[in-house]
Amino acid sequence: MTSGRSLPLIFNFTLPLLLGNLLQQTYSLVDAAIVGKFLGINALASVGASTSVVFLILGFCNGCCGGFAIPVAQKFGARDYVTMRRYVSVSLKIAGVMSVAITVITSLLCAFILRSMQTPENIFEGAYQYLLITFIGIPCTFFYNLLSSVIRALGDSKTPFWFLLLSTVLNIFLDLFCILVLGWGVAGASIATVVSQGVSALLCYLYMNRKFEILRTTASDRRFRPELAKQLLSIGVPMGLQFSITAIGSIMLQSANNALGTACVAAFTAAMRIKMVFMCALDSLGMAMATYSGQNYGAGKPDRIWQGIKSAVGMMMIYIIAVNIIIWGWADKIALLFVDPSETEIIKDTALFVHINVSFFPLLGLLSVLRYSIQGAGYTKLAMFSGVSEMIARVLVSLIVVPAFGFLGVCFGDPTAWLFACLFLIPAFSYVYRRLNLIVAKERN
Repeated sequence: MTSGRSLPLIFNFTLPLLLGNLLQQTYSLVDAAIVGKFLGINALASVGASTSVVFLILGFCNGCCGGFAIPVAQKFGARDYVTMRRYVSVSLKIAGVMSVAITVITSLLCAFILRSMQTPENIFEGAYQYLLITFIGIPCTFFYNLLSSVIRALGDSKTPFWFLLLSTVLNIFLDLFCILVLGWGVAGASIATVVSQGVSALLCYLYMNRKFEILRTTASDRRFRPELAKQLLSIGVPMGLQFSITAIGSIMLQSANNALGTACVAAFTAAMRIKMVFMCALDSLGMAMATYSGQNYGAGKPDRIWQGIKSAVGMMMIYIIAVNIIIWGWADKIALLFVDPSETEIIKDTALFVHINVSFFPLLGLLSVLRYSIQGAGYTKLAMFSGVSEMIARVLVSLIVVPAFGFLGVCFGDPTAWLFACLFLIPAFSYVYRRLNLIVAKERN
């Protein structure tokens, strides 16, 4: 991605990422749809009651994985394959330790977390089962995201998609089997997701070892190197914390929503599933910009990063216009995927949430493009502060707006957070771009 026109390069790289992200969202979409249709509103609320907690933990894991892949992309762009292989080897070792530690800690705290979030008593048991099994499956999620991030860092965004497609089909089959045949209820939905993610991780590992000769390590490459581990953690942990800090605000917002009752929890669950599907393109575009920015940073071409930003923003706006046309005409009908037509109040609240959120998608798109570009250039700690901005916004909404306006206040939680983040990221990217140009100018002199 260090030569040629930026727009087709970014578009072609984004498309498989988008399809892959859509498939990942299909996991949660299918879980919610099957649970809501076959097990009822209380079961649907059980799945959704801990959405922000799952985002907190899995977001940290996924952020770390994306961060670990940034040095890989940079060394690949610089054609330093020896150091690149060592980064991959060390990142796998770190991932093993981190995923097990996070699994143990979160599993032990599962009940405490749900109590702290004011989870309604009538859905507590189902929410606990769903959340606990999700936490037990963290190693599967961690390794899939790490391995697919490494593959993408080498310029291949298509292969992880095909593996994810296979596991998504498996997830749908296992959802139906565990819920309808075995009668495992909400727990069955979570088990299906964990097993499917494990299959994706295994396929990525086998493919990576067979396909990429430049990743075949020697005994020296496989040696644990503390200096490389420190560098990986200095990039990956801030990216993970960025997601977690953002999620703290989401937890506050969801706690405020949980206090409004089971019907609001169910509407929030359905609306979030719909929103996340339509967010996929913006997230994928951001992920593509991380790789694009990382490779061009490694190649010493900051001017191409700015070209990529402009191309990405243009694609983003075309997509957002199309999404708004769809959502404003069909949101209430899409809600019927999760609830029966008789649940008119839940359908109305679901549509309201989605309408408000997609109207502010230009802020979310700009946030994704700028944040990931800054991360790709290696300034992950700076990007992390945008997550702090989001957290502050969501906390303010949950403490002030939701008590005053109820579910309508919940609907404005995310858009307010996106606005706060963009107010930070625009000057932050300007600073990073100036720094990159100064570094390149010094190296050339």
